[in-house]
Amino acid sequence: MKPPPFEYHAPASVDEACALLGSLEDAKVLAGGQSLVPLLNFRLARPAHIVDINRIPNLDRIYERDGGVAVQALVRHAGVEDSELVARVCPLLSAAVRLVAHRVIRNRGTVCGSLAHADPAAELPAVLLALGGHVVARSTRGERTIPASDFFTSVMQSALAQDELLVEAWFPASPKKSAIAEESRRHGDFALAGAVRAGDRLALFGVAPTPVLADPKNPTQGLQPSGDVEASPEFRLHLVQVLTDRVFAA
Repeated sequence: MKPPPFEYHAPASVDEACALLGSLEDAKVLAGGQSLVPLLNFRLARPAHIVDINRIPNLDRIYERDGGVAVQALVRHAGVEDSELVARVCPLLSAAVRLVAHRVIRNRGTVCGSLAHADPAAELPAVLLALGGHVVARSTRGERTIPASDFFTSVMQSALAQDELLVEAWFPASPKKSAIAEESRRHGDFALAGAVRAGDRLALFGVAPTPVLADPKNPTQGLQPSGDVEASPEFRLHLVQVLTDRVFAA
């Protein structure tokens, strides 16, 4: 299918992108496009404006700061996967990004785009939450830092305002005892359930409207996962316990 009609914008700077987002109604940001473009083609998203940030220079850096790794808005999943810096400082992020879809998708998809998309079955939001990281959002009103614990608000919903651009994500250095595990029908599919360990912290994904922090000793407490053709709620709860045991035994 073809996408619905929209007006295309290609800003040359972050300031220009923020000005556009602040002045346009019903605009979506295009970075990697691996989530947005399918939604457009299936007409599940019908924005009036597309703001393509790919022409903005100096927005594709991975660098070390504050004892962690900062990943800017145009860094591709593959860039994180291949980064020696990420492997040294935050190997949990290196392990997680290798579970994202397939390499051909990771060549285009962006880390910040995955976070902004806020899919509850995605790996990277749960990693950011488990590590206690944050994102940096910018608009014409200024810049603000949003902790991961406040960023993911509902299914594919985040705390980003309509006029804000997610310019960077910061992942703290991962503890020595860190691991990620997930279960999916096929390699590269979204997870039926997943678990991320960062030291004594446990984050779960695929079992709630957002990634959630859980008690490692009782990870299913309070969980009410939905059921679908892929898995029943009971099976997802079973997976949570199995995957929690797995990451804490790793």
